[in-house]
Amino acid sequence: MGFLTEMFTRPRPQEHLRYRAALALLHSMSNADRADIGIKPADFPRVAREMSSR
Repeated sequence: MGFLTEMFTRPRPQEHLRYRAALALLHSMSNADRADIGIKPADFPRVAREMSSR
């Protein structure tokens, strides 16, 4: 039971906040913008992970 309490009381790492911000940025782009850089909605999680790790 201690593990669950510790898991929920720890602060989230900053990468999680950057991942959510990157994902929001990708979702806010228009279809033309996405086509220009060559990404599809299926690529969003991978691209957001790469953006958040920088």
